[in-house]
Parts: sequence; C-alpha cells; structure tokens
Amino acid sequence: MALRPPGGALRTFIVTGIALFMVTLDNLIVTNALPAIRTDLGTGLEGLEWTVNAYTLATAVLLLPAASIADRFGRRRLFLLGLALFTAASATAALAPGIGVLIAARAVQGVGGAIVAPLTLTLLATAVPAERRGVALAAWSAMSGLGVALGPVVGGAVTQYTSWEWIFWINVPVGAVLLAIAPRFLAESHGPAGRLDPAGTLLVSGGMLGVVLGLVRGNEHGWTSPQVLGALAAGGVLLAAFIAWELRAPHPMLPMGLFRSRGFSTVNLVAAAMALAMFGTTFLLIQFLQSVMQLTPLQAGVRSLPWTGMPILVAPLTAPLVARFGGRAVLGAGMLFQAAGIGWMAALLAPDVTYGALVPGFVLAGIGMGLFFPPVARLVLGFAPPERTGVASGVSNTVRQLGTVLGVAVLGAIFSANGDMTAPEPFADGLAPALWTATAVLAAAALATLAVPRRLPAHPAPEPAPVAGPVAEPAP
Repeated sequence: MALRPPGGALRTFIVTGIALFMVTLDNLIVTNALPAIRTDLGTGLEGLEWTVNAYTLATAVLLLPAASIADRFGRRRLFLLGLALFTAASATAALAPGIGVLIAARAVQGVGGAIVAPLTLTLLATAVPAERRGVALAAWSAMSGLGVALGPVVGGAVTQYTSWEWIFWINVPVGAVLLAIAPRFLAESHGPAGRLDPAGTLLVSGGMLGVVLGLVRGNEHGWTSPQVLGALAAGGVLLAAFIAWELRAPHPMLPMGLFRSRGFSTVNLVAAAMALAMFGTTFLLIQFLQSVMQLTPLQAGVRSLPWTGMPILVAPLTAPLVARFGGRAVLGAGMLFQAAGIGWMAALLAPDVTYGALVPGFVLAGIGMGLFFPPVARLVLGFAPPERTGVASGVSNTVRQLGTVLGVAVLGAIFSANGDMTAPEPFADGLAPALWTATAVLAAAALATLAVPRRLPAHPAPEPAPVAGPVAEPAP
C-alpha cells in the first residue's frame, strides 16, 4: 500500500511522464542515426540490426519478470534501478569505440527500459485516485505517443547538428535529474508477491537469441552453414522447451492458459505481425531516405511524420468507430490501411523515386497504425479474465516486442538476399522485396482478424488501468 504525499499525483506524473517519454523516444531516435553509425563505426547491416535488436530483445524478455520483481521488492526501488541502468548504458553507448560496445550498451539500455516503461504506469495508477485515473492514463498515453512521433525528428536533428553520440548523451542529464527527484516525488508501493520464473526467462531469451542470430547471419555465412543452422536449430529447440516448461511451470512468466481463448491468441498474432512488418520496414526505409534519396537526418525525420505522427491524430477518433462497427472490424481496417501504405511504397520504389510519390503510402500506413492501437488494447484485455488483465497486457507487450525483433531480422535477411547498401540500385533491389513481404504479412494479418470473435466474453469489462504489470502501449 502506497502513502500518497501532498501533490503526489502531480509529482508522480512529472517523474513517470518524463521517464516514459525518454524511453519511448529512444525506441525510434536511433533509426535516423543508423547511417551515421554505420559510417563512423565501420559496420554493416548486421551490426545495425543488432544495434536495434539488442535493445528490443532485452526489453521483450524482461517485461513480465520486471513487473513481478517490482511487486515483490518495491516498485519505486526497482524503478530507480532501471532508471540508473538506462542512464549509465546511454553514457556507455555514447562513448562506444566500436559496434560491439554499442550493441552491449543497447542491451543494457533494453534491460533498463523493460523495468522503467511498465512501472511508469504502475506507479502513476497507484498515486492517482480512482476517479481521476482516466485523465491520468490519457496523459500517460500522450507522453508515449509523443515520444514515438518525435523520435525520428529528434534523432535526425541531433545527428545532423551534433553527432550520433548525442542521441544517447541527451538521456544522461534527464536520467540524472529524475534519479535525484524520484525518491522525494514517488511513494513506495508493493504488489502481490508472485513467484518468479527464471527458467522460463532464460529459455525464451536463449531461444530468441538463437533464432535472431541465425536470421541475421544467414546471408553472409550461408543458410546451410553450420553456425547458421546450429543457431536456428538451437533457438527452435529452446523455444519449444520454453513452451513445454510454461505449460507445466507452477508460476509461468507467460501463462499459456490465456492462449486457450481464440480471440486472445488471434489478436496477439495480429499484433506480432503488425510489429514485424512495420518496424522491419521502418528500419530499412529510414536508411533509404538518407542513403538513396540523399536527405539529411533531420529531413528524413521530418518527412517520416506523416507516418509516425498520424496515430496521434487518428487514435482519438477510433472510439466511435469501435462503438459502431466493433473492435474486430476497426482492427482489420487498420491492418488493411497499413498493407495498402507499404504496398504503395513497394510498387513505386526505385532509385529515383521522389518523396512526394511516397507520401500517400506514409499517410495510409500512419492511418492504419492509428486504427490499430486502441482496438488491439481493448480486445487483448477484453478476451482475458478480469483478474488477469495486467498479465494479459504484459503478454501483449512482450509478443509485440518479439515481433519487432523478428521484423528487423527477417526483413533484413530478405534485403541482404536481394541487394545491399553500396549504391542506390542495389539498395532499391533489396528494399522492394522486403516491402512486398511486409505487405503480404499485413494483408494476411488483416484476413486473420476474421477469426476474432465478434463479441467479447460475457465477463465484466476489465479495468483499463491495471495497477500491476505493463499495459499495451498506444503507439509502436
């Protein structure tokens, strides 16, 4: 039980809102700096993929365990630890002399982000009275969405006018200030002391690492090489062992019983497909804007706003659509819009394509993302038992993060099999089939939404602000 100091709600929002903005900003701020990192550190596509995936993979596998550890040992205490890790890792990334150190620092950043992001919601929900919780959560969501929308722009501006190292340095003073004020601004609280699942965490971490390692190295070392086949096989075995363990573990990190619901399973499959297609596309397309279209980092960031910023405009308009047509229909429409947007860009892609020709694709994809996030969060919680909404939300976040990891790896492998980054022509040759693959994945996901039941289960609608555990994010 937390003791609320005077003004506790506002103080808590100041700390948690800024921390959430910093962590979500970091999700996409790196994308516009990738060409500069590639040149400065002398790395290739594989190094860039791990720069992104080290962060995302660490975040994905630790989201659920972090929430349980915080409930047991203290949410404020673990929040401070996560913030310290994120800040220190940011400084290490800025000082990285080579790609190996940068990747390691990004992995530690991901650990910190996995701790901080869900606890921003938990701490805020604990500090705010129930009657004001809706307003607080709307503000929390706005900070997350703003961080995602501004990530490419801020990253582009910082890279262009300073250097890529400063996309990490800017986290250090912010993190230091938050670490100084958080002990006074945040009240300590605990949740149910649930059991941890270290075996499950290790199995899923090793399994995903093996699969991603095999996908990333397949084109360079040959898909039949021992190291690639060995990595893929080991990853597959560990993931199978993870599922087997979770089915019989007394306290699983990923409760498999949730997936007995056809609606819950299908919605999460659609969410994973969306993350795979959209983040894999973003990873490659931002580099195309700079390397082939010769845009500066800032220009590339600003010109991506019709895509990344559109959800902020569209998401608030989805409530009446869901009320009239149902969550399933709006979710399916969102996937179709995204498929149309990426397909538009794939059809027009060429070394001499103009930015104006791509804008309709950006807008369609952005509208699709805006239509996607509100209903997917509602459906994930709606198909879960009321007492398990916090866990269900954390599972949804984890699944989407894993989809992001696979998106960068899979679309990167398709790009490498058909082209490279040495010149505009081979870049376009590699990017086009990657975009068509993303289009096919999104179209298949739109079709899969037909398997989602039209009606939610009869149990009462869950509280949209679970106090324990992460909640589905409103933006990618």
